[in-house]
Amino acid sequence: MSEMNQEEFIRFLIRAKQETYAAQGDDGTRQPLVPGSKQLEYGEGPWLYRDIYFGFSHFSGQEVVYDRECPIWSMTYSGGTAPDIKDSRRIREVYAFLRAALRKLQPDRPFRGPCLFREGAFRYEDESVGGVDQFHGRERITEEGRVIYSLTYQGGWIR
Repeated sequence: MSEMNQEEFIRFLIRAKQETYAAQGDDGTRQPLVPGSKQLEYGEGPWLYRDIYFGFSHFSGQEVVYDRECPIWSMTYSGGTAPDIKDSRRIREVYAFLRAALRKLQPDRPFRGPCLFREGAFRYEDESVGGVDQFHGRERITEEGRVIYSLTYQGGWIR
């Protein structure tokens, strides 16, 4: 992919991520291709972004970007809230903060949220290695110093 196309791809990826889970959460789910999953999609021109995941308090999933129906980029992820957080209202509160962080994607690392984001008692941190071509990372949310959510991810161009 040329440098100009990569820049266009990153802009698309950011829009797709901001318009799907970061904006809508599970409410944006459409009829899933895989039984038992949740599925979010965003399309623009020749590109389609599809995020399929399983679970709620702990979840696993995969994001794939297609160029004219050919998969070109993917990211897998797994994580969730701390095991002792069982109340669904509390889990939703943590995920609402997570979505706020995910809306702040940066072009130099368009995988998850910013390196650091704070709001109220919550603190979001993300560390990643690599670029859009090949990367891995970890994000977590703390509240008053206690880890209440964590997730690992990895991905890159499909070759």
